[in-house]
Amino acid sequence: MNFRQEFIEFALACNVLRFGEFKTKAGRLSPYFFNAGLFNDGATLDRLGEFYARAITDSGVPFDTLFGPAYKGIPLAAVTAVALARAGRNTPFSFNRKEAKDHGEGGNVVGAPLAGRVLIIDDVISAGTSVRESVDIIRAAGAIPCGAVIALDRMERGTGELSAVQEVERDYGIPVVAVANLDDLMGFLHERPDFKQNEAAVANYRREYGIARDR
Repeated sequence: MNFRQEFIEFALACNVLRFGEFKTKAGRLSPYFFNAGLFNDGATLDRLGEFYARAITDSGVPFDTLFGPAYKGIPLAAVTAVALARAGRNTPFSFNRKEAKDHGEGGNVVGAPLAGRVLIIDDVISAGTSVRESVDIIRAAGAIPCGAVIALDRMERGTGELSAVQEVERDYGIPVVAVANLDDLMGFLHERPDFKQNEAAVANYRREYGIARDR
């Protein structure tokens, strides 16, 4: 089992990934639901950071600094920085406030200075709003957004033919790295006879809402 499928098994064990019938923001009935907010204790966050670090290393994307957009990206960037340091790469990280501070050091960015190539760390990309705001903050600091890393790419169309991930890649010319994606989920389900019913439901959903394979 590769680390991506290990991550899916981990998400299932933490009840972050669940199967059933769930209504998405787009009004679709999805056979699975992923809520990264349920990685909510020390042990699971520690392991989650290791998965992010492995995905980053595996991607080969060059970077100098990590950036975690408020709010969900803040702990994710922190635990990823710890995991990278444990693996021998000590990496600075920073995050933003939702509102600029008007006293003390001021500003809306906390942590290491945004410099060089900055990798955005977040949980998922739904509408892409968080990544777009992050890109603006990074560029305003004179740094270069070099990519984004998320936990799961649903590989699902938005209002058009592209997914939110593909739209971010198209609009900003940066890669989006996922710890796991729908292909990995389908591979995991195929190898697990006890999830056979879920495999069929996810495959049907993908046929209806999945992105085109040739993009």
